[in-house]
This record gives sequence, C-alpha cells and structure tokens, in this order.
Amino acid sequence: MSIYKVIAINHAESSENRIHSDEIASRLGFRGALVPGVSVYGYMTRPLVDRFGADWLSSHQTSVRFLKPAYDGEEISVELKAAGSAWEVTCTGPGNELLAVMSSKMPCDDVPAPLPAAFSYPSLERERVLISKDTIDLERPLPVWHWRADRTGNIDYSAQVADDLSVYPDFIHPHWALATSNYILVRSYVMPAWIHVGSEISQHRPFRADSTIDVNAACVERWDRKGHEFVKLDIRYSDADGLIARVLHTAIYKVAGA
Repeated sequence: MSIYKVIAINHAESSENRIHSDEIASRLGFRGALVPGVSVYGYMTRPLVDRFGADWLSSHQTSVRFLKPAYDGEEISVELKAAGSAWEVTCTGPGNELLAVMSSKMPCDDVPAPLPAAFSYPSLERERVLISKDTIDLERPLPVWHWRADRTGNIDYSAQVADDLSVYPDFIHPHWALATSNYILVRSYVMPAWIHVGSEISQHRPFRADSTIDVNAACVERWDRKGHEFVKLDIRYSDADGLIARVLHTAIYKVAGA
C-alpha cells in the first residue's frame, strides 16, 4: 500500500470551461471552481508510475471515475493497493471524502475494438457550434487532429500536477495525454460549463515526447440522467506504427440547472 499526498490546484480557471470558475461553479451548486478531472487523474497516476515507471506508461488498461469534485488548494490523498490481478487507486479529499476511483492492470491485453460505424463516413468539417442534443452527431467522426507532443508542453503539464518523476522528459505525462481527450471535443463544440466524469484507457504503446500523434474521435453515445446531459467519445491515438491508445471518454456536456 502506498499513499501520496498533494495539494490540488485548479490550473484551468481562465479556460473557456467556466465550471473551473468560482462564479459559475457556485451557481451550479458546487462549493467553488472544480479542479479538472484530467488533473486529478494526473495526481492518481503518480504512485503507479513511481512504482512501475515506463512499464506502466507503455502498456496498461485503466478505468477512472470521478465521483465528487476536487477543489483548489485542498490536500488530496492518493492510495495505491493491489486488488487481485489489478491495482486500485483511490483519491480522497478533506474528511476522507472519496473523490475518484481507478482500476489499472498491466500489461494491456485488450484486443483493439473495431472502429465505430461513424468512422466510415467523412468527418465533420464546420465551425465550432454550441453543443446540444441536436448538434452532437453520432454518425460522423470529428476532424482528425495532429497532436504535436513536444517536450515544452510535457514539462508544463507535468508541473501542473507537481510531478517531477525522472521518466517524463521522454514519456508524455498521463495528465497531458488525457487532457487531449477533452481537447478533441472542444475543438468542435462550444461548451460553456461541462464536467469530465470518467475514462477507460487502453494503452498499447507509450506516448513519446517530441512526436506527432493522429487523434481520431467520434461521439458514440448521448444520454440524460438526473437532469445532466452526457456524451461519450471513442478516441484513437495512432502514428505511422499503428495504434498507440484508445480512450472511451465521458463528460457531462450540460450540467443540471445550467
């Protein structure tokens, strides 16, 4: 069992997503601005990478769910423990409140799933539109994005989650890798206030610094629950050598009461 403690920081206060602002988050019923889920994920990966290093970064199957928000300036505790053939990671906040749970096993033995039918059609090519039930297209992929994973960006994203492990000059930090799953959505949609609630990651090969990665994605599900409106993306990361990772990425694109 390993416990890692860190102060959660909201580095997204000035972003377009106003759930990271005190004013809008408070209006929607939260105590204040939310720390991004991808940052919480970045904190949660620290004990795994500290223990397994490049082996985990190169090949793993991981599922993470965000249950309650992390808030700026509060100490969070990340605990790693064995759970059968997998590793369980929990993130708790003040008062031992459970904020997020993650299960990870390595290496990745997931057979890459077939591409959804949406990928068979031409990608959406349009100006960004306000996200809604009517504008989410489940039948066409989003435009391909060519992500330049440079060392400067990697240093910045590592620093945002206070991670100085020596492996990161060469490997892309998981915080940045998962943040790109958010970015592929906001490249196509205007999303005034939204919340990342979970991701399922199949890492087949490592994300290397100073590389260019093709990011293909499609919205594959859309649903309502308890007044929230959700969307799920199927995202594939690849380069000239083939598939690097697949992420199923879920967000509340419209928060109840917004």
